[in-house]
Amino acid sequence: MAVFSKFSDKIDQLGLPKPVITHALVGAAIMAWSLKMAVPLLTKNKRKNDKSNKKIVFQTQESDEEESKLAEAEKLLVAQNLKNKKSQEPGLNKEFFKQLSQMIKIMIPQPFSYETGLLGVHTLCLISRTFLSIYVAQLEGTIVKYIVRKDVKKFCWLLLKWFGIAVPATFVNSMIRFLESKLALAFRTRLVRHAYRLYFKNQNYYRVSNLDGRIENADHRLTEDINVFATSIAHLYGSVTKPCFDLMLIGLSLMRSTQKMDSNIFSGPLLSGSVIMLSAYIMRTLSPKFGQLVAEEANRYGYLRHIHSRIITNAEEIAFYGGHKVELQQLRHAYNRLVKQMNNIFVQKLWFVMLEQFFMKYVWSGTGMVMVSLPILTGSAGSAAAAGTNSSNSVAKDSLVSERTQYLTTARNLLISASDAIERLMSSYKEIVALAGYTSRVAGMFEVFEQTAQGIYNKNTVAKSNETTSIIEFRNGLPVAKGRIVYTSPDSTSISLRAVPVVTPNCDVVVPCLNLDIEPGMHLLITGPNGCGKSSLFRILSGLWPIYAGELHIPKPVEEKPCMFYIPQRPYMSIGSLCDQIIYPDSREDMIRKGVTENELRSIMKMVTLEHIVDRDGFDVVRDWKDILSGGEKQRMAVARLFYHKPKYALLDECTSAVSIDVESNMYESAKNMGITLLTITHRPTLWKFHTHILEFDGLGNWCFRKLEPNETQKQYN
Repeated sequence: MAVFSKFSDKIDQLGLPKPVITHALVGAAIMAWSLKMAVPLLTKNKRKNDKSNKKIVFQTQESDEEESKLAEAEKLLVAQNLKNKKSQEPGLNKEFFKQLSQMIKIMIPQPFSYETGLLGVHTLCLISRTFLSIYVAQLEGTIVKYIVRKDVKKFCWLLLKWFGIAVPATFVNSMIRFLESKLALAFRTRLVRHAYRLYFKNQNYYRVSNLDGRIENADHRLTEDINVFATSIAHLYGSVTKPCFDLMLIGLSLMRSTQKMDSNIFSGPLLSGSVIMLSAYIMRTLSPKFGQLVAEEANRYGYLRHIHSRIITNAEEIAFYGGHKVELQQLRHAYNRLVKQMNNIFVQKLWFVMLEQFFMKYVWSGTGMVMVSLPILTGSAGSAAAAGTNSSNSVAKDSLVSERTQYLTTARNLLISASDAIERLMSSYKEIVALAGYTSRVAGMFEVFEQTAQGIYNKNTVAKSNETTSIIEFRNGLPVAKGRIVYTSPDSTSISLRAVPVVTPNCDVVVPCLNLDIEPGMHLLITGPNGCGKSSLFRILSGLWPIYAGELHIPKPVEEKPCMFYIPQRPYMSIGSLCDQIIYPDSREDMIRKGVTENELRSIMKMVTLEHIVDRDGFDVVRDWKDILSGGEKQRMAVARLFYHKPKYALLDECTSAVSIDVESNMYESAKNMGITLLTITHRPTLWKFHTHILEFDGLGNWCFRKLEPNETQKQYN
């Protein structure tokens, strides 16, 4: 302690300040401790670096090669996506405004509608909120004025008015959000109803996913995209109209306040407008090309997801080969490329946000201070009042200060509201660009729905050959379905195909020309190798696939009794009770109208040996039948539907492959006894005896239709 006291006395003699010496000592101690901790780590890392220098050289070479490979793969993926996207990229162009006008017509179908009323009330609330903001700013200025004057009575009275105005102000704020949500929900309801009407028109739900290739995720567009579009446009209405009202009314209020100060009313708006335009021009000029940066980020992110989906799709093959190391390396490199691009965007945003904040927070604030000070510094009212301050009248002096304080507080609050409005308007540009993307997706979905309903499809096709072009006519690169379906009179119950080709949705010609006449009671067995067109024929008969040539003559459907009923190998189990499964696609009302009772349903279930399910669950219990029933039970449930509807023709596509032979034979015999004509695709020889005719495909486009000989055995197809 004696040493420290002598050292302190020496410092006092030299005249050095003690805080400086203290800070220097603390800094030296921290530096010494840092060197003590860092030197061993640096020497250790240096040894490791010396050992791994050669490895790093090879790793950098390998990473460069891998990065170049990934870049080429990303280019191929982007080129494929651009090839699939023939439409114009969404943006603020003529196409966007055209699509937006179409969406508005759907969302607001009439001038006087529920949505119009919501818009009117919403607009009224936005205008009311602007007036309330101006009134609150003026009230705050008046409160400050009486605070400066030390007028307690008027201050208390104005404070009560302040709390009183808070009730309608908070109600209007809450009402704006409430009406925005109601408006978004009303828009979404209109769009969803229109979308559902198109989606279920002419079996579009099947055509969009199987015959057309432009919409890969219709479920996402029908739910999420419509929701985001409706929410975005409802929010954008308030984000654009509210700032416009604020700027217009606040500008008028500021001009009136400036006029009261006997100052020039045009100098402030001209100055602010010039500064805003100049700063906007500078920011636009110096702004990085975020569109290209984000597009590159999206490409790299899309490629990363592509690798993930490829691993999920080919997980079994990768596991068999033991290729997890290669796939892991590709994933890591793809992720590192994405991180590199994201860091590049972050750096670009760092300097641009700094520039943006400099202009918006400081340059605009400084301009606002100049605007506020101009009426005080140049106003004649201030000079006249200043002359009064030279006298002994202290009241005039207090009045001058309070008036200036009131004007300054009011103008400051109004300028803050105006700057917020300008900032919201500038940021709303990004929302409009995003809205263009949502509009393109929703309007594009509606366009595809309307085209597929009319039989216009756009799908990747197989390579064109002379045979394909001779059968299918192409117009603008798209196939044209020139065939037609002819509905005959109810008296005619035959099915006739006249020069109809069997063509898949990707324009692969399976059978060039098929001529066939099927009469009631002509039970037809359809055989042939895989991919020869057996199931494709059923899709053409059901009207699911387009007919590119020839004519299909089928009986006109009757509401009470369908003409054809198709049963696939894996039947569909709907949501509902056991009764709903049997009568599908009828409803309970349809069943009652047809006069079908539960006793009849019980007898049908007994015919397919499923009466134990009725005894166990009853007809009204709702269960997840897809998981409860076994494969054979689901197939027998589908046959129960056939017995309930009793169509003229039954299209059976391996529909009893999981059913025992004895039960299968009973069901086929029961169907024939009901007068149902069977058209069957099967590989079971035990079912040949239930058919009278056979249609054989050879897999090369040839076919043979003949009467089935007694005791004829099944052919084996390779």
